[in-house]
This record gives sequence, C-alpha cells and structure tokens, in this order.
Amino acid sequence: MRRRIVSLALLLPTALAFLTFQVPSAASEPVAKKLFGKQKAPASLRARSIGSYARGCLAGGRMLPISGSGWEAMKLWRNRNWGHPVLITFLERFAIESKEQDGWPGLLIGDLSQPRGGPMLTGHRSHQIGLDADIWYRPKPDQPLSKKERADSWSIPLAGQFSQSVNAKNWKPGYVTLLKRAASYKETARIFVHPAVKRALCEGAGSDRAWLRKVRPWWSHNYHFHVRLRCPPGVAGCVDQKPPPAGDGCGAQVKDWMKKLVAAEKWSKKKPKKPAKPKPRKELRVADLPPSCRAVLDAAPDASARESAAPGVPAVPNQKPSPPPVRPASAARTNSGLPWANGSTISSPARNAIPLPSRKPQ
Repeated sequence: MRRRIVSLALLLPTALAFLTFQVPSAASEPVAKKLFGKQKAPASLRARSIGSYARGCLAGGRMLPISGSGWEAMKLWRNRNWGHPVLITFLERFAIESKEQDGWPGLLIGDLSQPRGGPMLTGHRSHQIGLDADIWYRPKPDQPLSKKERADSWSIPLAGQFSQSVNAKNWKPGYVTLLKRAASYKETARIFVHPAVKRALCEGAGSDRAWLRKVRPWWSHNYHFHVRLRCPPGVAGCVDQKPPPAGDGCGAQVKDWMKKLVAAEKWSKKKPKKPAKPKPRKELRVADLPPSCRAVLDAAPDASARESAAPGVPAVPNQKPSPPPVRPASAARTNSGLPWANGSTISSPARNAIPLPSRKPQ
C-alpha cells in the first residue's frame, strides 16, 4: 500500500503538467477586438445576433446605406455602419417617419456595429451584436454631405459632461417628439441619453409618460442618443438585457443622477498626489465570446455587401483608409462653429476633435 501511494505521488506532477498543456489559458487566446476590428466585410451567413450587447458578434450583417431621404451615415472611415437587418430596417423607418410625421429634418447616424460585430478597437463596449445605433442630436442639413464632411464634422452637445441641465442654446422641444417616437417602437428596448437630457424629457413629456421608461440616463451621451433594440424574435443565442425598472424613471431616479454628476465633477477636479496609472481594461478574448463567434470570424466575406454602396464610397473599403484621428484628453467639447439650424453649413473642425465615448467616472 505504501509503495502504491508513493507511485501515485510521483505520477501526480506529470498528470497536472499534461492537463495544463492540454487546456490553454484565456490569456493565450487572440484579443477579440483586433480580429473583429480588421474585418472589412460581413460574414456570408444567415443574419443572426449572437451573444449579448457587450459580449457577442454579428453574422450576416447588413450595411446602412450612406444616404437616404431621411438620414445620412457619418464617420464612414470607421466602417461601423453595419447591423442586423432588423436594425437597418428600423433606422430607415424611424428616419422617414420622424421626417414625414414630425417634421424632423432628418437623422445623422453615427456608429452601429462593425461588419461582423464583436468588440471594437476604440470606443464602445457594446454595439457588438448589430442592435445598437448612435444618433446625433444635430439634425441632417438640407444639402448632401461630402465624404470629407462626413468624416470631419461632428454633432452638437445638449449638455456639458457634468451639467445638470440641458444647454438652452441647443435644446429644442422637437427633441421630446424625436425621442418619444424612437421609444414608441416595439423593437426598442432602451434609449441611453445624458442625465440632463432625461431630466428635460421628464419636464417636457406632458401627460403621456409611458415611453419615458425606455429612456435611461447614462454617462457621455451628451452628443448623441443611443438606441438599443430587443433581440429579433426567434434568433437563438441572442441575449436580451433585463427590462427597465417600472415607472417613467423621473423623480427620485433623476435626482439620484444629479447627485452622481456632482460627485463625478468633484472627482474629475481632484489632483492626485502621484500620477495615477490608469487601470487597464480587461480585453475580451475570442474564448470569452460565444463559441459561434469563431465561425463568424472564419466565414467567407459576403460579396453582395458592395451592392448598396453609393458612388465613390465603397461599402467594403478596398484601399488603405485614412489614419483615424487621435483624440487628446483635452478634445474640444464646445459648440463653436456647430449651428443647430437645419440648412446651415456643416463646419469641419480638426479631425482630432472627434469625441468618442469615454469611461464612466470611478
């Protein structure tokens, strides 16, 4: 018996070494954002949103046409105007109906998802399964936009980063109507806005307040509002977010957000004794995503994606894109040169003055 115990003790390290060799660590897996970020075309697969909004991918993505009767797609060099067909249909309908029925000049639409979804190289944590869209607060101008204008122009802020009230110069009652329409569609799960915008919506909604439940305050949404759709019916493996809390989200919830803004502003002005080294964000690996996302990465590109491209702007870029702008920490967040009125000339601020979603205050 003693010899048997000794023999087992000698074999145990070998067995553990074998198991360690057989099971690769998550750290050895490729960083997902690098693999998804370099995909120029969607996967030639049946349309499907896979996983959750911040941990998933997109099969069979469709490109939002860069121009329509009620919208313009912006920042084309990012190649993020892709989504599940349900999202593309939603945006086209929303743009047209808000223009024809509400008199809104038209939508300027920012980031949706990458051609195959997944984590992005910069900016968003969500937008991974083709069901999220950023819509600028700036209305669409009358004149068509050039490729340069789409790349260089930016939206307008409805509030400062830590403001408790909306910018009186930029705020218009039409925003209440626009966001109410966006929330009224049954496909809409949530709409993220700056807390000050939520407060203004609560004050201007009137007696019809059910739609306000879907409008949720969140950090950094002072230049755009973020529409999130529910998982399409019958799509296996798509994970919905929990429904918003009951009620209109005004009252105590808005007051709580005002306190958060005050605390965040105080935090931002503190001078650390020693330069604080930012805590690195945990990078998602391919192994962290649903298993089907490997098949999405490996799938052949969908050649039909070129069909909806406008002349001079390929849907799937063939040439090397212009280097993306680098936004310094002190990027401009003012409204200088960015008029609200429809029909005015779009300004072209420096390419390094393009705000991207920032981390929420600690």
